[in-house]
Amino acid sequence: MKNAKVLLLVASVVVFAWLVTTGHAQAGEADSESAKAAKLNLPDPAVDSDYYDNGTPDQSKVQLGKLLYFDKILSGNMNISCASCHHPLVHTGDGLSLGTGEGAKGLAGARDTGSGADAVVERVPRNAPTIFNSGAREFSRMFWDGRVEVDSTHPSGFRSPAGDALPFGLDNPLAVQAMFPPTSGTEMAGQAGENTVADAGAAGNLAGPGGVWEQLAARVQGIPEYVDLFELAYPEIDSADDITFVHIANAIAAFEGAAWRADNSPFDRYLRGDTSALNKSARRGMKLFYKTVNCARCHAGTFQTDQSFHNICMPQIGPGKGDGIDGHDDYGRERVTGDSADRFRFRTPSLRNVALTGPWGHAGAYDSLEAVIRHHLDATAALEQYDSRQAVLPSRPDLDALDLIAYLDPARRAEITQTVELTPVVLTDAQIVDLLEFLRSLTDPASMDLRLDLPTRVPSGLPMAD
Repeated sequence: MKNAKVLLLVASVVVFAWLVTTGHAQAGEADSESAKAAKLNLPDPAVDSDYYDNGTPDQSKVQLGKLLYFDKILSGNMNISCASCHHPLVHTGDGLSLGTGEGAKGLAGARDTGSGADAVVERVPRNAPTIFNSGAREFSRMFWDGRVEVDSTHPSGFRSPAGDALPFGLDNPLAVQAMFPPTSGTEMAGQAGENTVADAGAAGNLAGPGGVWEQLAARVQGIPEYVDLFELAYPEIDSADDITFVHIANAIAAFEGAAWRADNSPFDRYLRGDTSALNKSARRGMKLFYKTVNCARCHAGTFQTDQSFHNICMPQIGPGKGDGIDGHDDYGRERVTGDSADRFRFRTPSLRNVALTGPWGHAGAYDSLEAVIRHHLDATAALEQYDSRQAVLPSRPDLDALDLIAYLDPARRAEITQTVELTPVVLTDAQIVDLLEFLRSLTDPASMDLRLDLPTRVPSGLPMAD
């Protein structure tokens, strides 16, 4: 019995020592991981105050914005909504390299270019940007060329294509952005002669009497259910006549900012102290991203964008924005600043949820995230070797004939490469795998299934499906 007690005591000591040692080892591993992370100069994790309304917008405004976002009443021909090109089922994009816009039918890869008199006139010249985290305060610029941005020198507080005609009272740049797709003939307004909204847009009448915004607000004013919802969301509204397109845009922005906040990815949890949130491959990729390759030179900050503009030699596909000798070029930021030094520079996209939001690039030239990484490693060579089969473009002969005019011109490619801002980097295939793993760790699990963001109906009674 005495020997048994001694053996039990010894065993207890051994177990206790093992537990202490293991605990110290685990704590040591965590401390070591924290020390490594500190050397990488990682960004701060997102907090409520990073977002407009401190991350808690008025829910009555959010619910109103949700209905407006999906309602085709805001398009000239009442055949397209915001959601048609920025749909939750396609992770706030459209799954295409270039949108098909007004007149198209279907969703994502099944979306086509329409037919007959209702066929689309042209592809939308740029890739539909993701909306994730666009309700964060640091997103002070919108669109690939930043043509909407905070600017205190303008009466409205924002620089925009409307100039000083932009109405007062817009809550933030995301709301300003929501003002403009309904004015575009390609995107939502339709073509001159098809409807009075399109006629006003073609004439440049956005904010005046009978302008695009007044006409669309009048449509909403005529729907009693919307009037009740606006009066609930905006205390200053006493009757239908008080509803303006500014109220509409602010509500849409409130919905977008609330619904598509995405800051609970494994990387976010790692930043908040959970060192087990990233696997070893993702941690190696994180080191490559923040130190070895220094992707954070441009993809900086909490949302991994410096909110600035760069030329990284992305292939130019599609119809172009009207620039160059025949209009098939897209000069990017130069279109806003008028400075030729900004030619071919486009806004650095946030990398949050990047694994969900392809195709990638200002013209959606790449349908593979690995191909995008390899492009960054030697951008000039990648531009020359680009395989246009990467492009996801619903085919139609007259549109197809325009898609590669700019890209196939050696002189235009040479002009792009003259100001490229990326220095070639050599990585092994294994390192590229690690970088991909890190980029996947930027996916918020809540963003993977957004079906609950769809309403079952909209007050106009228009069908939500194309």
